[in-house]
Amino acid sequence: MPTELEELVGFIVDPKPEIRALATEHLVPYSTSQPSLFKSDNLTPVKNLKLLVKDHPKIAEHVITILINLAADKEILENLATDERFLDEILRQIIIATEPNANLLSMLLANLAKWDSIKRILDKKQPSSNELGSSDLVINQLVDLFVKGADGTYNRNADFDHLAYLFADLTKHAEIRHYFVRKQEYDGIIPITKLKVFTEYKSDVRRKGVASTIKNVAFDVPSHPLFLSEDDINILPYVLLPIMGNEEYDEDEMMSMLPDLQLLPPDKERDADPNIIQTHVETLLLLSSTREGRDQMRSVKVYPIIRETHLRVNNEGVQDACERLVQVLMRDEAEPDKVDQIKAIEQGDSQDNNEEDDDDQIVEV
Repeated sequence: MPTELEELVGFIVDPKPEIRALATEHLVPYSTSQPSLFKSDNLTPVKNLKLLVKDHPKIAEHVITILINLAADKEILENLATDERFLDEILRQIIIATEPNANLLSMLLANLAKWDSIKRILDKKQPSSNELGSSDLVINQLVDLFVKGADGTYNRNADFDHLAYLFADLTKHAEIRHYFVRKQEYDGIIPITKLKVFTEYKSDVRRKGVASTIKNVAFDVPSHPLFLSEDDINILPYVLLPIMGNEEYDEDEMMSMLPDLQLLPPDKERDADPNIIQTHVETLLLLSSTREGRDQMRSVKVYPIIRETHLRVNNEGVQDACERLVQVLMRDEAEPDKVDQIKAIEQGDSQDNNEEDDDDQIVEV
């Protein structure tokens, strides 16, 4: 005989919406504590839940929350991430300006990106909403949604912060990195420049995801001239400002820094999250993999900023990253270019993934 919980799972497809609402609401806690409950009969409960993302908004809220949590299970994650119609439905709903569950859909997409095949989003197209005014490429729509949706300005029900985690996972793939550094025809803008303005944003989730996205894109060494050019991506001030506090520098040092970094106010604070600081320093380390990158960092006095960061941030990961960058900036340029810093960062990322860093974890609700 089925248990009471198993019977409750059966009620998620009850013809009466009030029964579906009660069943899905009561099942939310079990999506984290007993995911196996939803794997019976060849994942039939999961298949039913996927159909209910289009249900009444309150029912859909419970359903999407359950799916967000269930994505922590590898078998269920594969089922969700490889279902084309399901993915298309999420992408269709999330750009609707009145969608009440848009934030939950953002979290679900972020979790689905743990499955590598989600990179196929790059080739997907769908009509853009009039409010969004984007191209028909889904990836462009998601970037524009992330930018225009901050602070609930596009959809009063959502801030779309968790799309930053989606971008961070997507940019682990070379083809997605290439997208983020290529000017888009519909608006003439390089996508990564739309994200860089959020490196000092109030949302921890948005800052963390954007920092990881920038670092991942910086693995594309041929794009480094674009990263460092003031007329293109101009990434340095957006990576350096978050790691700077209110420390004072010698006048000679300060006047050689980038204009945006000079004469900072006395209440300037560096990012409170050491993981974000470490990510930014590792981005600088990646950008120092060419002679041109190192020379530019030396000329704008990146070293004193790293020196102060090392002194003032009591965190092993941050201090190790700072020491590696200092070694690169201070080295004898008679030595040939090396890619050791890129390999070291890749190894560090691999260890971070094994330890499940915050931005690599499945989001739970």
